[in-house]
Amino acid sequence: MKNGLLTIKRLKKYFPYKKGLFVKAVDGVDLQIAEGKILGLVGESGSGKSTIAYTTVGMYSATEGEMVFKGQDINKLAVDRSLDMKGEIQIVFQDPGSSLNPRRNIKQILEVPLKLHSRREKSGFPSTTKEILEEVGLAQGYLTKSPRSLGGGERQLIAIARSLATKPSLIILDEPTSALDVSIQAKVINRLLKLQETFNLSYLFITHDLSLMRNVADRVAIMYLGKLCEEADTAEFFQRPLHPYTRMLLSSIPVATEEEEKLKPTKIKSTGEIPSSVYVPSGCSFHLRCPEKMDICPVVDPEMKLISTGHYVRCHAVKPEDEVNQ
Repeated sequence: MKNGLLTIKRLKKYFPYKKGLFVKAVDGVDLQIAEGKILGLVGESGSGKSTIAYTTVGMYSATEGEMVFKGQDINKLAVDRSLDMKGEIQIVFQDPGSSLNPRRNIKQILEVPLKLHSRREKSGFPSTTKEILEEVGLAQGYLTKSPRSLGGGERQLIAIARSLATKPSLIILDEPTSALDVSIQAKVINRLLKLQETFNLSYLFITHDLSLMRNVADRVAIMYLGKLCEEADTAEFFQRPLHPYTRMLLSSIPVATEEEEKLKPTKIKSTGEIPSSVYVPSGCSFHLRCPEKMDICPVVDPEMKLISTGHYVRCHAVKPEDEVNQ
């Protein structure tokens, strides 16, 4: 795979739990985000998605691994990143209400990143608070309002506007629409896609909503208990899901018509609960819930394998195409 805008290799992030034990939030993940592309990172709560986001943006230092952004290993700079690097990678959180200062109006909130990063030369990006608001589809009148007076969708658009003020190359979107009504979700997603095209932005789009990724992401990656299960281009991913966990997620997506139901994979019934990320099962961490497990699964942890062009799967039962065709 060619080098992308951001390349993550063997990333691990462990948190101390108690003597001799660690929460293995991220446990050896490889990811790549190409310039101007959207990578959808999907998984259940506790899978490690947000930990990857916070480590990438510099809120956490990685336990092990590399994160190479535009040729620089930003893992080594997690504590002491330059102002330019901080401007290049921005994050939009799930709850904008907790990240917007309620004591400041919108103009004051947007002026902070504009002033801090005013020397960054990057053509095409807005350079005033009014221009930034226009880019996210809000009128100039919002500048005098406070975050408390806005609806959830409007606050999220302000959070997106603030991230745009630093003229970034990569924006990490951590469940940016999960707290919004469906109609507002569509407005925010459409605005994000327009901004991505206008400014050639790259997104790491983190979500638990797999159906959302069909029309948003260029590639989709699935996480389970700190590790990737499957990654592929979006069209390939939805047409040919291979990992049992991926097929379980896809089969559980609600649909409106019988035609859509026929397109879904055969329903896979999982058993048991998601294990603790402190006491991760031996072998494949999904084997306790997997109806297709084999004798090798509880013993040997499978490695990510290239199954076909751009399609990677971590499962003993799935074989590469060249092995199948022999």
